[in-house]
Amino acid sequence: MSEIGFFPAFIQSYFIALGVLLGGALIGGIASFLTGQPPLTAISRLSSDLRIWAIVAAIGGTFDAVYKFERGIFHAETKDIVKQILFILSALGGAQTGALIINWLTQEFSS
Repeated sequence: MSEIGFFPAFIQSYFIALGVLLGGALIGGIASFLTGQPPLTAISRLSSDLRIWAIVAAIGGTFDAVYKFERGIFHAETKDIVKQILFILSALGGAQTGALIINWLTQEFSS
């Protein structure tokens, strides 16, 4: 399997985090509706709980990211460190965008 370029992977990281957050929260809201719980409250709660998992899913798991950081530090490949930081920032942006969309949809303000 060939490795994709940096820019497509950067965009994919953003949208994977966005999709994991939106999909998980909305499908979880359907499940809470089916069990008789308030769906909008569950969607809002799930969006805050799923943020870290959306980021982890977008960067491809934690071990690969740690390996690339290790390779960048111990083998002086700073290019890998910068790429991983940019991938993480892209995933953070996708998760934040998803949380903002969920907040707009539910109109719940969590403290």
